[in-house]
Amino acid sequence: MNRREFITLLGGAAAAWPLAASAQQGARVRRLGVLHTQAESNAESQARVVTLRQALQQLGWSEGRDLQIDYRWSAGNVADTRKFAAELVALAPDVILTGGAAPLAELLQATRQVPIVFTLVADPVGAGFVQSLARPGGNATGFTALEYGFGAKYLELLKEIDPGVTRAAVVRDSSISVGIGLFGAIQSAAPSARVEVSPVGVRDVAEMEQSIAAFARAAHAGLIVTASPSAFVHRDLIVALAARYKLPAVYPGREFVTAGGLLGYGPDILDQYRYAAGYIDRILKGAKPADLPVQNPTKYQLVVNLKTAKTLGLEVPPTLLARADEVIE
Repeated sequence: MNRREFITLLGGAAAAWPLAASAQQGARVRRLGVLHTQAESNAESQARVVTLRQALQQLGWSEGRDLQIDYRWSAGNVADTRKFAAELVALAPDVILTGGAAPLAELLQATRQVPIVFTLVADPVGAGFVQSLARPGGNATGFTALEYGFGAKYLELLKEIDPGVTRAAVVRDSSISVGIGLFGAIQSAAPSARVEVSPVGVRDVAEMEQSIAAFARAAHAGLIVTASPSAFVHRDLIVALAARYKLPAVYPGREFVTAGGLLGYGPDILDQYRYAAGYIDRILKGAKPADLPVQNPTKYQLVVNLKTAKTLGLEVPPTLLARADEVIE
């Protein structure tokens, strides 16, 4: 390239710079806050992040161009969940995404103006998060995790995979609505299943370990784990305790089974994040959460770990295997 050509090219580029800068300044960058109650290092948590980003990209949003995403990870710590909820609200985002009742409650304490999209929340009406499923009415909407009637389903699955179970410890967080509601549903179904149930708190790790150890001393015992941020954070420990005391166990999702748990049943979590991206897109384009109906899950996953069943000396019924969405061998 000669000197004249270089000067011409430079002049053309210089003329283009103001236009490019003007276009960049003209594009409004929208802000999304994301509050996770899992640890950032958790593989399943990262899968949710990837799913969300891909879904938003498919809808035309690009990080660094017209979208900024601020993440907070509380790893099940109640104080951090509250702190990070306030932090995200203070950033004045256009919308916030969270999963679970506990962080949603903290966000609604922090703001009634910033739009919130939630996933994996059981009974948002009963918990007071929305006025109704069809017309949420406030600044939050999203996707439910399950109905409390699922408690009976967990008990049914436990008896199906081990008919000899007559006692079940129910690991739950009594400080959140899903912990109370699911345990109540399991209690109601227990007499007809001829199973005696006992609650076990999940927040205090030492207490949980002691309770499960004491419970497992008697024969014909099983375990049901209900969904909560603490249960997911302590997933590996809970699965290890079930293995140590040879307890057949039913868990609220696939993550527990891939970690070595026996059987998991719950909504497809990644599906919820795909759908959540759609609501985020609509809100960023002007829709109001109050007008977007809360939706129930459309897909549930039944996952069975045959290796764990063999270790426990259990033969998984063919009817259960036929219904399974995934079998881990």
